[in-house]
Amino acid sequence: MSDAELVRLAEEHGVSTNYVDWRGTWTTVSVDTLRHVLTALGVDVSDPAAALAELREHRAAHPLPPAVVVRRGRVPQLTLPAGARTRVELADGGHAEIGAALPLGVHRLHVEHDRGRRAVPLLVVPDRLARSTRRRVWGLMTQLYSVRSRVSWALGDLHDLAELSAWAARDLGASFTLVNPLHATEPLPPLQDSPYLPVGRRYASPLYLRIEDVPEYARLNSVQRETIQRLARPLRDRGRTADLLDRDAVWQAKRAALEILHGVRRSTDREEAFRAYLDREGEALESYATWCAIAEEYGPDHRRWPEPLRDPGSEAVRDEARRRRRRVDFHRWAQWILDGQLADAQAGARRAGMDIGIVHDLAVGAQSGGADAWMYRDTLVPGVHIGAPPDEFNQQGQDWGQPPWHPVRLAERGYGPFLEQLRQVARHAGGIRMDHVMGLFRLWWVPEGASAADGAYVRYDHEGMVGALLLAAHESGVLVVGEDLGTVEPWVRDHLGERGVLGTSVLWFEHDGQGALRRPETWRTDCLATVATHDLPPVASYVMAEHVELRAHLNLLTRPVEEERADAEARVAAWRALLVELGLLDPSVDPVADPAAVVTALHGYLARTPSALVGVALTDLVGDHRMQNQPGTSSGYPNWRIPLTDGEGEPVFLEDLVTNPERVVSVRAALGDLADLSPRPRPGGQLSAPRRPRPPMLDPRPGQ
Repeated sequence: MSDAELVRLAEEHGVSTNYVDWRGTWTTVSVDTLRHVLTALGVDVSDPAAALAELREHRAAHPLPPAVVVRRGRVPQLTLPAGARTRVELADGGHAEIGAALPLGVHRLHVEHDRGRRAVPLLVVPDRLARSTRRRVWGLMTQLYSVRSRVSWALGDLHDLAELSAWAARDLGASFTLVNPLHATEPLPPLQDSPYLPVGRRYASPLYLRIEDVPEYARLNSVQRETIQRLARPLRDRGRTADLLDRDAVWQAKRAALEILHGVRRSTDREEAFRAYLDREGEALESYATWCAIAEEYGPDHRRWPEPLRDPGSEAVRDEARRRRRRVDFHRWAQWILDGQLADAQAGARRAGMDIGIVHDLAVGAQSGGADAWMYRDTLVPGVHIGAPPDEFNQQGQDWGQPPWHPVRLAERGYGPFLEQLRQVARHAGGIRMDHVMGLFRLWWVPEGASAADGAYVRYDHEGMVGALLLAAHESGVLVVGEDLGTVEPWVRDHLGERGVLGTSVLWFEHDGQGALRRPETWRTDCLATVATHDLPPVASYVMAEHVELRAHLNLLTRPVEEERADAEARVAAWRALLVELGLLDPSVDPVADPAAVVTALHGYLARTPSALVGVALTDLVGDHRMQNQPGTSSGYPNWRIPLTDGEGEPVFLEDLVTNPERVVSVRAALGDLADLSPRPRPGGQLSAPRRPRPPMLDPRPGQ
């Protein structure tokens, strides 16, 4: 086998053979990785020369791409045989001639010529998203599960989200609340803790339901109501501590409560609303609910199910759905209840005065054996995982354990599975945050069993992927923020900016090509500006370099801890000097002794940037030290199980934010110059520095 021919074959299929790493160094992809990735794509690599010849013959015989994507107002540029005739079958069932007047939507292009006929999807997509707000605005960023009230069941829920957003809008002038992905979780414990590793992105997790807000709760008899409250009491007791969050216990109790509520007779109006929801969701909801019902017996990895059940279109699956009809109906009903509470949260945020409302995070993928992988099996690629190559903060690379879209098969389906997920997350939102938005252009594919560093980039038709995103966003009238951090080709940011997709700028990473810190006026305009992300420590921890000690303990460093600590301290010192120079920080302030003052100064700095959106982490407002996630770990640290606490490690509840601002971080002081972003008045007290530094939070249950 010729390695040169294998390289050409890979390039023809959009598989990178080299790339520029985070240090700016050209890196060559190994031959073994190329073989594995090409094989996963369905390419026979036993004879690369023959495979190349076959590919070129196929393209000559089929000149149309898998899908034609055109921006509204433009004419598709097609290479067709002489005398070819075209017609467009519109999404609404009508017909039209191909041209610049085609409406937005997913249509079908039919082509006939002397050598045959072919039909491919035709996507007409927006050229650019319109701005949903004409002024600079700011909002809160939080992990919803960590923000508990004293009446929620030990985990933040959608009622808490509505209350948090209403408080932030009413008292602080915030315009949005950005939350973690609320995607679907396993139907039975154990539940995956990471919201970025769901079983599917098409539907949401009932874990976030407020049981008492289900309308049928009012129709319970006294015995049923007491039964549900007995389920809630131990969770509320646990939820009043700073103990790690326990999703399994919460879901076990909520699931039992939902079973009771599901059995309550619905009013005529409610029954009609349920039937209307089922009609709208159609086959997708039926398929998802069937997966849940089967997973209750055989587990959440469909690859381990009996062979006949692994194909969602099989007769065996249809028989199983009929046999488990009540369980299927329960999971359909739970999604309907979720749909209502998601709608209520967004409506409440807007009523309270938010310009945007809830911004929902869309994870980059889902579990390899989960619901989406089963429902969309024909468009996902087994045998590889998506992830990220080594970068400055994750020097061993990342393997996210999720299957990627197949670039060709997804296009052949008109990007339908992706569009379904996008439309669902946008349905009750004011905005979408696209995690790892670079995945619309290329994804880092890691062969199963290989190191995360031993992967390769696979390219996608970005006109189709970005076009599908813009189409879904336009339909729902939402803004889009792309998380474009890490290793990003410069033209990608340019393209997204031209299309109206906001980027993400993180203060700790903002420096010029020579390493000098960026002054605020040099930041991007079309972006969400933040101090950090959910994968970085809060300010109170960062300035103490606690993250260096934690990563050293977890064996995540690739150089001596002394060098890492020195770099971290130098970075904080450089930022301190700039903040002092800008008049945002008193020269006498020691960041380690008074991190609260640094929080105030850093957000004052963000207010001086021209960025369209400014995000303020709730953890920074309350002085929390613990980071929600340590990338590169699946054990040793309690990722995604950290409740909201203050600088002394005491739990902070939603009621504290609303009624006792002096107990937590002063909003006015923390926001500083951000007050200029909104005309509404802001109450406040004073920030208080933590009395003692906190050591890195290690998982007391190693191996889990």
